[in-house]
Amino acid sequence: MSNGRIQLRFHFAGKRYYISTGYPDTPHHQKLAQLKASEIEKDILYERFDPKDLSKYTPEGAPRKVTPVTPPKKVQPNLSELWEKYTEFQRPNLSPSTLAKDYKRVERCINLHLPSKSVDDAIAIRDWLVKNKPPNSAKRMLTELSACCKWSVKSKLITENPFTDMAGDIRVPRGQSEDTDIDPFSLEERDKIIETFKNDRYYKHYAAFIEFLFMTGCRPSEAVGLQWRHIANDFKTVRFEQAVVVSENGLVCKQGLKTQRRRQFPVNPKLAALLQSIKPEGATDDMKVFPAPKGGWIHADNLTNRGWRAVLEKLDSKMEYRKLYQTRHTFITAALETPITMPDGTIKMLDAKDVAKLVGTSAKMIYEHYAGAMKKLFVPEF
Repeated sequence: MSNGRIQLRFHFAGKRYYISTGYPDTPHHQKLAQLKASEIEKDILYERFDPKDLSKYTPEGAPRKVTPVTPPKKVQPNLSELWEKYTEFQRPNLSPSTLAKDYKRVERCINLHLPSKSVDDAIAIRDWLVKNKPPNSAKRMLTELSACCKWSVKSKLITENPFTDMAGDIRVPRGQSEDTDIDPFSLEERDKIIETFKNDRYYKHYAAFIEFLFMTGCRPSEAVGLQWRHIANDFKTVRFEQAVVVSENGLVCKQGLKTQRRRQFPVNPKLAALLQSIKPEGATDDMKVFPAPKGGWIHADNLTNRGWRAVLEKLDSKMEYRKLYQTRHTFITAALETPITMPDGTIKMLDAKDVAKLVGTSAKMIYEHYAGAMKKLFVPEF
């Protein structure tokens, strides 16, 4: 019906047609309209239908203008919508920290920074990323967008992935991650940092935590996650098996470590004394070894940006600023360089494989990034 008049609607060769009969909606005129519809159907069947001349199907006195209508093109979802659906699909398989950091970073870039959210503007998006982001960030972003669109094609949300192979065109200078950005403190610098924390009016609460990091080489997230059930009653071992990471909803404690499910760390007398000195009377297994001032988990990133930075600024101006993670590199470097006197009086150096086991990394990592750089080659006499 159109304006109270019967209208014929049909498809031919992928187009939709409307013919206004001019008939009022009565039983008698419905039969007449049906006859016209049958006539059109027969002409199409016998291949005598002429879409350019439809006058024969229009009753006398009815409007002669007939307009073919092309169905509207289906609107594709934009990158913001695709990324939201992709994130929800991936959520069960992602760690809280990956969701909170990596996936949120992509979401913010799409919603706040990209010049367009349309998948049709992939080239413009690539060019903007290359111009405005460091090479590794641009490459990572294009890789994520490509993965999202690849999933979207499989999910029949879009027809093609416009970001395919774009990331491969970007050359990234060899960079450094936290694990390979190695710039350790000297043992003298280490001791100054610990002592300054102990005497600091605002941040002395964290002194034991900082000392523990230097003495074990563990990752800050692993130390934050320690509870007294992980410390042996005789203070002979520490069991690392969980870590506190940043999630979408704040700090969460997750089972397992970065590269392994768990590891056991042997405690020397100096470390045992530290742990004994901070264990509260009547401590229960679930109590945190290193609680934040108000009892929650320590936020390592906040500590790095505030307390750690503030304390290092009080030290000798010649001491170059380095991140909290360098406590780990300081331990590994010292463990490889410091001779150990054995009970029988012999001198021994810890092997790279042993140090790797202590800190929860691979021997390959130790050999490539620590041992090789510290051992000087020489030619023996023979």
